[in-house]
Amino acid sequence: MLQQRTLKAITRAVGVGLHSGQRVELTLRPAPVDTGIVFRRVDLPEPVDIAMTPEAVTDTRLASTISSGGAKVQTIEHLMSACAGLGIDNLRIDITADEVPILDGSASSFVFLLQSAGIVLQAAPRRFIRVLSPIEVHEGKDHDAKWARLDPYHGYKLSFEIDFDHRVVSSTGQRFEFDLGSGSYSRDIARARTFGFTKEVEYMRSKGLALGGGLDNAVVMDDTKVLNAGGLRYDDEFVKHKILDAMGDLYVVGRPLLAAYSAFRSGHGLNNKLLRALMEQPHAWEIATFDDERRAPAGFAEVARAW
Repeated sequence: MLQQRTLKAITRAVGVGLHSGQRVELTLRPAPVDTGIVFRRVDLPEPVDIAMTPEAVTDTRLASTISSGGAKVQTIEHLMSACAGLGIDNLRIDITADEVPILDGSASSFVFLLQSAGIVLQAAPRRFIRVLSPIEVHEGKDHDAKWARLDPYHGYKLSFEIDFDHRVVSSTGQRFEFDLGSGSYSRDIARARTFGFTKEVEYMRSKGLALGGGLDNAVVMDDTKVLNAGGLRYDDEFVKHKILDAMGDLYVVGRPLLAAYSAFRSGHGLNNKLLRALMEQPHAWEIATFDDERRAPAGFAEVARAW
């Protein structure tokens, strides 16, 4: 049987929020079977739990934000991406502010935390959402067009194309495909950092955003070059970060997907719109389990080793 997974031990991290600049502490805790991934705002007078559903996403400007009542947690996508990449099904996340720490701007620090705690199998089958028929969403027209799509696939793969008219981005690959069955999330995707342009950073800070951002947690470019002393981690780091984000955005559906995701210029909002469109069409998906893990797609049976 392909089994659910959680952490072996508690692990913690401290950092600052990318947009808020606030100091925040995370505590990642093992959770029982069928818990899913649940954030808990422990800094509030009465702690509030926020479970993963597409409808829990209430804001997608610059990041994915989930809410319940008056409580919210923003910039969840990098941590969620790490959980998706390592196949974590059940996890409780205590958080002391309204934004997940940005750490180094990628998912690699979260991968390190999760693997350091250890990943254990649980006595219940992993439940997948298997896409049965294509689902596609669009926004904009002509030069502003963007789209995202899910197709049936025995496994999980993502292909993404970006379209930035910028000297640095244009010199790198603007399209990439990642298949969980043949690639390594930790090696191929997790280290790709969020990125931005100096003129955008200045504007966002004038609006009270990106207050915790800097060269230690983002790739920053001016009109002609990357300003980070170490340059890029991947030749195609920009498009790989978009795949990283998409994996996190899609994991808020609450279960791992069996599907092929493809997108052109998509973002947090369109990714969430795609999930909602899928859930609104019950004939387009089903819950799947694997009593024999040998029948599972490649890449799903392996458990990431402790760091």
